[in-house]
Amino acid sequence: MTSVKPVSVVEKVEIPVVAKAAPAPKPQRQPAGKAAASTPLDRNQQGKRKPRKWTVSQFPVETEEGKTRFHDFSLSPGLMHGIADLNFRYCTPIQQKSLPDVIAGKDIIGKASTGTGKSAVFLIGIFARLLGEQQQKRRNGTPRALIIAPTRELVIQIAKDARAIAKYLPMRVAEAYGGTDYERQQKNIRDRPVDILVATPGRLLDFSRKRVVQLDQAGIMVIDEADRMLDMGFIPDVRSIIHKIPNKDKRQTMMFSATITEEVARLASQWCVNPISVETEADNMAVETVTQVVYTLTRDEKYLVLYNIINSENCDRVIIFTNMKRDAKRLHDRLQRDGISCTLLTGDVPQQKRTARLESFRNGTIKAMVATDVAGRGIHIDDISHVVNFTLPYEPEDYVHRIGRTGRAGADGISISFADEESSFYLMDIEEYIGESLPCITPNEALLKPIVRKK
Repeated sequence: MTSVKPVSVVEKVEIPVVAKAAPAPKPQRQPAGKAAASTPLDRNQQGKRKPRKWTVSQFPVETEEGKTRFHDFSLSPGLMHGIADLNFRYCTPIQQKSLPDVIAGKDIIGKASTGTGKSAVFLIGIFARLLGEQQQKRRNGTPRALIIAPTRELVIQIAKDARAIAKYLPMRVAEAYGGTDYERQQKNIRDRPVDILVATPGRLLDFSRKRVVQLDQAGIMVIDEADRMLDMGFIPDVRSIIHKIPNKDKRQTMMFSATITEEVARLASQWCVNPISVETEADNMAVETVTQVVYTLTRDEKYLVLYNIINSENCDRVIIFTNMKRDAKRLHDRLQRDGISCTLLTGDVPQQKRTARLESFRNGTIKAMVATDVAGRGIHIDDISHVVNFTLPYEPEDYVHRIGRTGRAGADGISISFADEESSFYLMDIEEYIGESLPCITPNEALLKPIVRKK
């Protein structure tokens, strides 16, 4: 279970004519008895340099007790080259436990939260398996592996990760999701062969009905965030997709979920063949790399403390969560008036604006994002230094999903929650859910420093 780090956040907050080329000189004959000088680069017949072929030896990773390297899985050089570019050195716990079985083609049901490296589990496993299959001429729009996820943002992120890992592989990744780019997505799938298709259920079924995509050759199926599929009412669509792909005894099925509820387990028994259950300590409720702290304060002090946290030296990128859409809008507008570069993400934001706002937050143009739970669970951005619960969530599960936006893939993160006269009553349920007590402190003077507004 998660261990809470010492609360260091308080101290930190104090918080054009072209000349005709001369003829090339004739090559000189090599004197007899002398060998040509050696070079680290190969040369072709015209004397041009060719890049040296990449080998795994160019990505040395020392063995460490208790840790598993990606070198230990006998992956192809092309796959390892992509892993090396991403500097994936040691496996996370979910990767260490799952990858051997995934590569072996076994069905998996994994309890894994966002930020634990679960996407790399099924992506590396899929590429390893596809590389091992005998290549056959395929019809356009016929994926060999299918990954479905509940949100556009997650689909986009998985496809991005897949292309990075497969950078040096003869593999093609395509995506399908609702809200935008309909014609482009359709053409991208229909007119070319596809190895991996990442999709939301609704858009995938739409393309399937229009014969844009054929699913009868999808021998690998991944269902990501199965619990959210249930919550968002996507299971009937997933069932329709399942009926279009090979039978479960002729495919590999992997399911990943932050929580393995009774209903998720029932679905796994229907869709998988003797699935191997994987759960690791790192997949517990709160990530070890997240420092959690609760500030006990009054309702009137919350905005002041938030403003000073955002302006502290160690706050690089922050997501602020509220329970209500109107509260998020009000808070966003107030922060903007006070000179904070921030954006707003709620469930009613149109897709094009949502994508643009997420990209501005991702590339650092915007420092702060105010979001609601419905919108926030689809955020998959690395290097978020802080998560602030401006209002504590009504459901303990939402607390876990909120703080999972920071401390991703082993990076350090800080979660700060405000407990005022109203929301402090939710603390007990959250502590019971995560199995530990949260440190409650009062804000120091630096966090209560008045805002100096320009006249």
